[in-house]
Order: sequence, then C-alpha cells, then structure tokens
Amino acid sequence: MDGLVYACNSISAIANYFVLLFNSEICMRSLDWVILIATLLLIILYGWYKSKTSKNLEGYFLSDRSMPWYIILLSIMGTQASAVTFLAAPGQAYTDGMRFVQYYFGLPLAAIVICVSFVPAFSKLRVFTAYEYLENRFDGKTRVFASVLFLLQRGLSTGISIFAPSLILSVLFEWNIYITNLLIGGVLIVYTLSGGAKAVAYTQQLQFFIITGALVLTGYLIIQKMPEGIGLTQALEVGGRLGKFNVITSGFNDGKFNWGDRYNILSGIIGGFFLALSYFGTDQSQVGRYLTAKNIRQSRMGLLMNGIVKVPMQFGILLLGVLVFAFYQFHQVPAFFNEYELSRLENSRHAETLQQLQQRLEAVNAQKSVLLSDYAQNASDDKLNALKPLQDSIHIIRSEVKSLIKDNGGSDNDTNYIFLRFVVDYMPQGLVGLIIAIIFLASWGSIAAAINSLASSTVIDIHKKCRKNMSDREDYNHSRLYTLAWSLFCVGVAMFVSSWSSSLIEVVNILGSLFYGTILGVFLVAFYAKKVGGNAVFIAAVVTELVIILLFVLNEYGKISLGFLWLNMIGALMVYVLSVMIQVLFFNQKKQLVS
Repeated sequence: MDGLVYACNSISAIANYFVLLFNSEICMRSLDWVILIATLLLIILYGWYKSKTSKNLEGYFLSDRSMPWYIILLSIMGTQASAVTFLAAPGQAYTDGMRFVQYYFGLPLAAIVICVSFVPAFSKLRVFTAYEYLENRFDGKTRVFASVLFLLQRGLSTGISIFAPSLILSVLFEWNIYITNLLIGGVLIVYTLSGGAKAVAYTQQLQFFIITGALVLTGYLIIQKMPEGIGLTQALEVGGRLGKFNVITSGFNDGKFNWGDRYNILSGIIGGFFLALSYFGTDQSQVGRYLTAKNIRQSRMGLLMNGIVKVPMQFGILLLGVLVFAFYQFHQVPAFFNEYELSRLENSRHAETLQQLQQRLEAVNAQKSVLLSDYAQNASDDKLNALKPLQDSIHIIRSEVKSLIKDNGGSDNDTNYIFLRFVVDYMPQGLVGLIIAIIFLASWGSIAAAINSLASSTVIDIHKKCRKNMSDREDYNHSRLYTLAWSLFCVGVAMFVSSWSSSLIEVVNILGSLFYGTILGVFLVAFYAKKVGGNAVFIAAVVTELVIILLFVLNEYGKISLGFLWLNMIGALMVYVLSVMIQVLFFNQKKQLVS
C-alpha cells in the first residue's frame, strides 16, 4: 500500500509541477515535454514496483541486505552522479580543460583498501552505519562526533544537489531561483520519503542506463553538428591545441611544485586516494549502498567495479565539455552563458559598454569563422596556431563582461550554465527533453540516497542511543520522520546556495574535503592503531578538524596556497599521528600510575 501511495503522490506532484511549466512564457517543444514526462514517470513507476521491503530498519535502510553486486555498483555510481555532475562537469572541462579527471585517479587504489579493511569490519558486526563500528572499537562520543561531521557535510552537499536542477528551471523559464528550489524540493520529498533504500537502488539501476545512453547520443550529435570536414579527430585537435585536453598535469611551475594547484597528477593520486578512501569507506551515503549486499563478496565486487568504471565514465562526461568547447569554435560563442544575467545587464547602466563588447566579440568570431572555414577545407597546424590569439581575445572580452555583471550585482560565474545553454540552443527536438530528464533523474537518485543515509545515521547513531527498546514499527516511523526533516533542511541549504557563484562540482568537493580527512583518520586509527583508545582519538579528531578549517580559511584569504585535495591527506594523517602521540604521552602513563 505504501508503494502505491508513493507512486500516486509522486505522479500527482509531478503533474501539478508541469502544469506550472506549461503556463510559463518559455516552453519547450511538445516532443521534449512528452519525453521528459514519460522518462520521469517511468522511473517513478519502476521505483514503486521495486519498493516492497520489510517495515523495519533493515528493510527501509538496507533493503533487507539482499542486493547483488551489479545493483550495488549501479547504486554507488548513481549516488555519485548527481545533477551537479552532468550540469557542471562539462562546463568545468569547457573552462579549465580535462585535468579535473585526475581528481579520480586515487579511487581504484582506495577501493582495494576498503575491500581489505573496511568491508570485513562492517560486515562482521552487521552494522547499519559505518559509525556503529567506532563505538564498538572506541566509545560513544567518538561515534557521535564522526556521525555529526558526516551529517553536517552530507546535509550541506545534498542541498547543493537540490539547487542544481532548480538552476535548470530558473534558466529555461526565467523563474525566481527560490521558487524553483521549493518546487524541486517538494517533488523530491515525496520521491524520497516513500521509497526507501530498495527503491533508490533499483531506480538508480534504470537511471544509469538512460543517462549513459543519452550522454553518448549527445556526444554523437555534437560531432554531427560540426561543419563539413570536421569530425571527432579534428574537434579534439582544436580543443587540444587550445589547452583543453590537459588530462595529465604535473603541478610543477618553474621547477617548483604548486601546492595551490587543485588538479594535478600528485594531488589526484595522493589527495584523491585519501578523499576516495573517506568517501567510500566512511561516508554513510556510500557505505549504505554496499551494506545492502547479500554477502561480503557482493560488496567487494560492487566497490571494485566502481573503482574501475568511474574514471572512464568521468572522462567521458568531461570529454563532452571539450566537444562543446570545440563546437563553439565554429559557432558564435555567447558573451555570457547565463542569459538571465545578460538580460539584466542589457537593461542596466552598463548597456552601452556591453553593446561595445558584443560588437568586439562578433568581430573576433567573424575572424575565427574565416580561419576555421579554411581549416575545415585544409587542416594544418598553422591555422590552429593562429586560432589561439583569437581565443585569447574572446577570453578577455568575456572576462570584461563578467566584470560588468559582477558590478551589476549578479553572479559572474557561468560555468554551471554552459552545457545547459548548449543543449537548449542546439540539440534536436526530443533530445532536449531527454537531457533535462537525465539531470532530474541524477538529482533524484543521488539526493534520495543521500537523504536516506542522513536519516539512517540520525536514527541509528543518535536517536536510538537516547530512546532504546523501540518496536520495529516505531523505528520505521521515526526513520521516515527524519527523512522528512533532512529533506526540509536540504531545501533550506539550496536556498542559501542560490547566492553562490562558484562551480557547483568544485563546491561539493571542497565541502567534502573539510570533513572527510578527519573522519577517515578516526577509522584508520580504529583499523591500524589497536592500542589507541577512545579518549585519545576523540581529542585528536577535534583538534584536527579545527586545524583543517583554519587551513581552509587561510587559503581562502590568500595567506597560504593549498589545493583542497591535500586537506584530506593532512586531516587523515594528523588524526592518526596525534592519536598515537596523545595515547603514549598521556593515557598510557595514567594506566601505569593506576597499576
């Protein structure tokens, strides 16, 4: 019955939602709407069909521990692949090139370590959350502290994930971003509250195949829309010559390593390893995925396959951004991709200056068009070399436009709008609806899994420590109440995020790096420093978290230069070293005095 209510409520919410969209001044074509609505309804009905579980904590949070490895793999990947990934990653590649893929290079090694140390420990105790293990190994306060750090970090990150699809609607229909946050949040609350972990896992399976197919089709169509004589090879040559195919970067400048460089081979392998180790080993949104497995072998298979598949998948998503960049070399590039901000600027005191900048941009685009037309007829390195100063001129003009937008009180970062603007302007009828649908699907899957993990940690790690001996039905009901509470909290965060101007995918990763290192360090002590007790690791974790926040603040104010990935390594190692030192210097001496 709950499954039927889940389906009916979700369908009703979405129907009302799209009635509002049809009444908007800007409207997609009819085929786009049919595909968009049909895709979303397919996912909802499939989730309802698969949502039958036991009405207790095992059923609601862990799918009765019945999932095979391939469902775990797709669920883990679906949890990571939020709308932020598909909305911001191509824009990230467009502006900064492919080097962001190095961020994932530490993942395969981290997956091996997790399978060896983390999975057996969690499986042996049959825990609901990763933090239960910490009380068994240390004490209650250490468990609660780690859980609170997770709740804070994951709650904020999930709010950003809600903001991403809201951003789509605000761009397409020129709606107020706060209204779209409420609309998206309302639909997601219905979707998340009723489904439970099993519905989340199975809908993510279907979502993954739809998303992958749509992205491959988009890449194919980008190439098809290139001028005659320009194929995939030529498009990549154009992007590569203009600095976008920088897959591997050393991080060294003039013989010195730049610790402030966010993405390079060393920060990716070392910092990325510690980040992935914490994310997949201690973040309940991921741990909760493989705790649903039938047995330890299925958990390990899902994790190892994710370590293998994730890097090429992210490479492909970033490659879309490079292809979009190459596409705009042959077409008129906008002065600014966020048309809302551009429209505001056109009606401001900067209108005349903007018009002059747009005229300069048109002139440069015209020169570039002649050059690339010759390149399409007769490809040569000389023509590509001549393209770079023209692209530099476009970058200068766009920077001046951004300065005007900032001076006009707007957000000067249009990275999050690049891929969306391209899809709306150039993709054929039907595919626009499908692309927007997959961004919604990615949002629903990742947000539902995140909120499910927030509720499970709150119930298991905090609520049940205060109220014991509750019945299975009471546990189940409280779980749904906490799911609702966290959903509302995340919608509130989305309202706050609306004023931010950074790339969403960077914001999410920076936010995680503020907490992941400390949490990971506690688990490393638990696994590999058997003589360290709860008091020592608790003090070390609190001190470390304060130091990490201080380092981040100093970096933001330019007092130091430190890429955020290094915070994960610093946090983890600092907790470990401090814990051992505090144990030896203080608590071991107390034991000797007592004896």
